[in-house]
Amino acid sequence: MNRTPSSATPLREQTDAVQGAGQDGGPSLSNGLKQRHLSMIALGGVIGAGLFVGSREGIAAAGPSIVLAYAVSGALVMLIMRMLGEMAAANPASGSFSVHAGRSIGPWAGFTAGWMFTALLCVAVAAEALGAAGIMVQWFPATEPWMWVLLFMAIFTATNLAAVSNFGEFEFWFAALKVVAIAVFLILGLLAIFGVLPGTEAPGTAHLTGDGGFLPHGADGLMVGLLASVFAYGGLETVTIAAAESKDPVRGVASAVRTAMWRIALFYVGSMAIIVTVIPWSAPSIAKSGPYVAVLDYLEIPAAGQIMNVVILVALLSAVNANLYGSSRMAYSLISRGQGPAFLGKVSGGVPRRAVLMCSAFGFLAVLFSFLWPDTLFKWLLNMVGAAVLVVWAFIAVAQLRMRRQLEREAPEKLVVKMWAFPALTIVALVGIVGVLLLMLRDENQRIQLLFTGGFGVVLAVIGLVRQRTAARSAK
Repeated sequence: MNRTPSSATPLREQTDAVQGAGQDGGPSLSNGLKQRHLSMIALGGVIGAGLFVGSREGIAAAGPSIVLAYAVSGALVMLIMRMLGEMAAANPASGSFSVHAGRSIGPWAGFTAGWMFTALLCVAVAAEALGAAGIMVQWFPATEPWMWVLLFMAIFTATNLAAVSNFGEFEFWFAALKVVAIAVFLILGLLAIFGVLPGTEAPGTAHLTGDGGFLPHGADGLMVGLLASVFAYGGLETVTIAAAESKDPVRGVASAVRTAMWRIALFYVGSMAIIVTVIPWSAPSIAKSGPYVAVLDYLEIPAAGQIMNVVILVALLSAVNANLYGSSRMAYSLISRGQGPAFLGKVSGGVPRRAVLMCSAFGFLAVLFSFLWPDTLFKWLLNMVGAAVLVVWAFIAVAQLRMRRQLEREAPEKLVVKMWAFPALTIVALVGIVGVLLLMLRDENQRIQLLFTGGFGVVLAVIGLVRQRTAARSAK
């Protein structure tokens, strides 16, 4: 029977019921994450492989206007994070937006958003592990990719099976390395732009306005760059999931959300601006080596390629660790609310170990699919979750739109973090999400992903509605 509180239940009663039996109505998780863990997860979480690797496609399509693309998509992400932060600070839960959607829209919505996000992270675990294995094979040609995948999966499964503080420590140091790397890159880039770095001359605006201009491929190129930038931001939601296992979740969420703006502006928009200002956007080295290596090579930084490979490897391993953590906690939350197999919901030592093993097994199964059926099953999996983050964002926006009014009416003291200019900016975010989905329809590859993800979402929604109605009849 579905135990998720209905949207009609007063928020004070919902919170009391939830906290009395653990964050989501099941056995309690631990609170082993410290504030420094959350702070660094929030800081380093925005620096992923999508930024280091995926940005090259965006630059190739949009040219210098990639800065505008990242700024626009970054503004959308900031709105999403602010909405999520408002709900998470008011009612911290390891199921994050799934719990909020279930409460404010209906159990079917929590079911759909939760399992879609879990699937997304499990497939991402496989993709990131394969990427990390590819780097290791470059360094050790006599080895096979599956060896490294097995090693990485074993390490991070063990990490996540142990106390949550282990996950926090891994992410703390991974994030610290990424932050240091991107900070050094930004400093070197600024020195080069101002002509202060030895051996360089200030480029001025030559690369921004030359080589075809700021919009070399017109509005279509900008749209492709916008799509590439949107998906680079995926994964920011994990910090609100992790906050539920900290000693002070409200403070942790509030701090993470309030610093989101400058983090996105600095790391994403700032680094894109440096790349297209220092070197021509059409430089062959960007497509060959990646934008960050291309800039470092241009600045004649010794061993730039290998340095960036280490940073990218860290980013990939951090993603494997974080995705395995996020997927297991979301699965646990769903199971503890009666929306999954009950036997997987057991918590021991403050860790949902069976959920961790389930998500790890699914991730490794996806890796096997990539080796055995790369053009069929694995490609279908990738397409099924290709637009999942947009579906999740849509649920977050609708849930916040409904929950905010209920909070103002029943528990205004819980509004520690408030969405800006409510409800106008929430509606703007929804329109932006719909706009991105419409843009995906224009591109054949993106269209296929959208259709697969849409089909997957419909199946989950139907299952969720059937479960909800069955639970309602059983309660009578």
